[in-house]
Amino acid sequence: MKKILLFSGALLLVVAALYQCKTKGAATASATDAAEKAYVAPGTYDEFYNFVSGGFNGNISVYGLPSGRLLRIIPAFSVFPENGYGFSEETKAMLNTSYGWIPWDDQHHISISETDGVQDARWLFGNANNTPRIARVDLTTFRTVEILEIPNAGGNHSSPFITENTEYVVAGTRFSIPMDDKDVPIDSYKENFKGTLSFVSVDPQSGRMKLAFQVLMPGMDFDLARGGRGPSKDWMFFSCYNSEQAHTLLEVNASQNDKDFIVAINWRKAEEYMKAGKGQRKTSRYAHNTYSEETHSATTTWETEVLTLDPTELKDFVYLMPCPKSPHGCDVDPTGKYIAASGKLAAVIPVFSFDKMLKAISDRTFDGEYNGIPVLKYDAVLHGEVQKPGLGPLHTEFDDKGNAYTSMFVSSEIVKWNVESLEVLDRVPTYYSIGHLCVPGGDTKKPWGKIRDRLQQDHQRPLPAHRTRADPVGTTLRHQRRQDETDPRLPDYRRATLRQRRACGFDQG
Repeated sequence: MKKILLFSGALLLVVAALYQCKTKGAATASATDAAEKAYVAPGTYDEFYNFVSGGFNGNISVYGLPSGRLLRIIPAFSVFPENGYGFSEETKAMLNTSYGWIPWDDQHHISISETDGVQDARWLFGNANNTPRIARVDLTTFRTVEILEIPNAGGNHSSPFITENTEYVVAGTRFSIPMDDKDVPIDSYKENFKGTLSFVSVDPQSGRMKLAFQVLMPGMDFDLARGGRGPSKDWMFFSCYNSEQAHTLLEVNASQNDKDFIVAINWRKAEEYMKAGKGQRKTSRYAHNTYSEETHSATTTWETEVLTLDPTELKDFVYLMPCPKSPHGCDVDPTGKYIAASGKLAAVIPVFSFDKMLKAISDRTFDGEYNGIPVLKYDAVLHGEVQKPGLGPLHTEFDDKGNAYTSMFVSSEIVKWNVESLEVLDRVPTYYSIGHLCVPGGDTKKPWGKIRDRLQQDHQRPLPAHRTRADPVGTTLRHQRRQDETDPRLPDYRRATLRQRRACGFDQG
């Protein structure tokens, strides 16, 4: 009997040990599979580059996907001790502003230049949220080559979003301000504070930026923006809140109205007004900083004039679409037919139809005016509402199958829904309060159909060698081709470096 008990006990120990080995083996295999999917061998490229906003470090980081390797930090709005950016006499001028030399900022959003609504990998644009500016990065050198200050603005959050062929980069003031440098009491907010929506033209050959015009708006707060594409390519859409025009206890008083607005601007019509000599030219001093690859040094040009277009005087190019409630995200789907708005305090996601918007404008289906600007009737422009999507919708990106993915800041999840049917298809918890998210190409006419979660957006191309460290928030471009010394867009020093690498046997296949 004693022998039988000893045998039985030994057998149980063996079974337990085998079960434990099996469990550990399965877990190890699962972890190995996940690691293999993200593994990129030395000497090979990642499929995507993820360009990531640096937030309060003021610069731009580049990560490889799927490896997650930090490849480079591109200095933009902050000094960078690693390579002396902002410290050296050759680069100090890049940080000049009308407020003085400012060695830091909050780099918040990124856009990649586009041709026909598809990323073309010529330039990257980044915004400075604190002291309003836009930077342009040359993606043949991965160097910040231009920074343009945005005047008449209090913050620069709804930036640097672009039109379908990179005709313009926009910058909407986060907070409205007294115009013409007036010193006025805060309780005169409704009378004296105005918002501006800036349209910065981009030279199609050199990429050089110029502040083309500013649209003068009522004193609201402008949050985000997206350019139309396809049928809506001549339009830009901005989200805004504080239609109450409150100036105290904003958490309460700026959330009283059931609906705020999505601002629809026909920039092509605005451009016609500009070319016809309409609008008012005002004096304003702001910095335009450029870096020369020939002299390897930066210079500052002081601009002195701004063209302002007032939609209460120049008609039929600005319209307001009511949107619940305190909208944040304002995202156009790949077809250009639908605009998804994310009301931070709303229980639904309203989706607007561009075709219905045009019809409402044509039929003059207005619900009155707001400070002299036509307000379109909500039901007349609405495609529909996504019901019970989650709490705190912020940002939406799209795949190549007609689906949308919205981040839910309060309920901490990503929600997948169909743009046409408005049906919620799936949801995934994030275990943190997610803000931005990224689908490669998900903010263009051609999403790549691969999902990546991040704090922003994405882009891609071969990098010069560079030591780097870590950051957060971004945009994605697909790896399209090798960079070799025959590329006519490469500067001479880069072409020589590639030739030297190949001669030494360091070329990446």
